[in-house]
Amino acid sequence: MNHERLSDHAYAGIVEIINSRDLEVGARLPSESRLAEIFGVSRAIVREALVRLASDGITEARRGAGSFVKSRPSERLAAFVPAAELPSTLGSYEVRFVLEAEAARLAATRRTGQEMAHVEEGMDLLRQALLSNAPAHAEDMELHRRIAAATGNPAFLIAFDALWADVEKIMRAGVDISRSRPPEVIATMLHEHEVIVGAIRAQDPDGAALAMRWHLWEGRRRLMP
Repeated sequence: MNHERLSDHAYAGIVEIINSRDLEVGARLPSESRLAEIFGVSRAIVREALVRLASDGITEARRGAGSFVKSRPSERLAAFVPAAELPSTLGSYEVRFVLEAEAARLAATRRTGQEMAHVEEGMDLLRQALLSNAPAHAEDMELHRRIAAATGNPAFLIAFDALWADVEKIMRAGVDISRSRPPEVIATMLHEHEVIVGAIRAQDPDGAALAMRWHLWEGRRRLMP
């Protein structure tokens, strides 16, 4: 097993410990040395997994005290993302923060009238899907693709499509989890998209980039209880 897979193994194992032991937010995780012993890996591998878990908002390190549970992945998330795939799937957010925020910025600067109409149509389709009982992940994905296309740079669309497998799982899970919560959660998700589209319409590049980054940040947070 290579270094990357060992780190993924430790990452998934730590999430399993959080779930199987029903550790609450704020609970302390076993020490690095104990986790290394449990998974049969080095402390360096465990440390790398903990850094990635912290980046994904699941754990947090406290100087001199160890690592603690910051948020627990929703139990419904497991229906869409097996534990072994969680590291790569949640890790895709790190790429999307860079890729899609810049895509939104460039779309606001460069979009043509026709491209804007295409984005607006995508927003309308997503709105209809979110306000119905339809799954809505396909419409969500399509709107994000249309924003990438509105940059006028095909490389953005190629890069976004390369993430398709992980992004689709996240979007499926995000809509399902949000629908299991009070109605205002879906309303908030819809509003986030409308703010992005509104900034692109207004040709506000900084506003579009910030709105996209905020939407992705909140989307990741919605995967947690």
